[in-house]
Amino acid sequence: MTTQQLATRISTFDESGATVRGKDLVDELIGEVSFTQMIYLHILGRMPTLAEVRVLDAVLVTLVDHGFVSSLGARMVYMGSPEAIQAAVATGILGIGSQFGGVMEEIGRNLETIVNAADPDATAARIVAGYRSARKSIPGFGHPDFRPEDPRTLKLLKVVEREGLSGKHVAALRTMAKAVDTNLGKHITINATAGIAALLGELGVPWRIMRGFAAISRAPGIVGHICEELTNPAAYRVGMMAQEAVPYTGETRSTV
Repeated sequence: MTTQQLATRISTFDESGATVRGKDLVDELIGEVSFTQMIYLHILGRMPTLAEVRVLDAVLVTLVDHGFVSSLGARMVYMGSPEAIQAAVATGILGIGSQFGGVMEEIGRNLETIVNAADPDATAARIVAGYRSARKSIPGFGHPDFRPEDPRTLKLLKVVEREGLSGKHVAALRTMAKAVDTNLGKHITINATAGIAALLGELGVPWRIMRGFAAISRAPGIVGHICEELTNPAAYRVGMMAQEAVPYTGETRSTV
């Protein structure tokens, strides 16, 4: 039995300096590249083109903020543990799931399946039918506030088209949307999470790590909410309002 040699192609550090993805950290990266470029280089292993930077920027900007509700957990943790801001940020990131941006991996997998299919239309129809027969919502479609279109999705698709990077994954999203509308007999909103999955696919991001980009996006938004909590605290009052809004209905304790 042979043992594969352990190795990494990401970074190395020694007394003479640091190398990240083959580039000198001090001379070639610090002060020389943007954070978006560094994200792309570190994760995907090569320096992006200007068009790729613009598309990734659009993706990252879209999910920075998801409102007060999705950041409330972070605010509450910060209220209880202000000495550990990292715990509050981690709390907010842990909330990325099926309700707040986390389904992009499932969408990305569906789009990848359609991209690789011999018959994209039939494959999309089969995927949609599978969700419907299982009585499950179709990830990437529908939104409680945006109808008939999600303006964020429209802008994301406009950006990727403008940058000349609209390709197989965007086409797969449109094929999927057509299948959804046909199956349900009406137009269903393509939400921003679906648009992001399509754009990440065009950038070469594997669907299995797409949710990681949601985490990257949300981190500054959570820090922003925590910063506001410093000057305009709301967590305690919201907590008290919740306590008042949810009355106790259990058994009454004995007063004897």
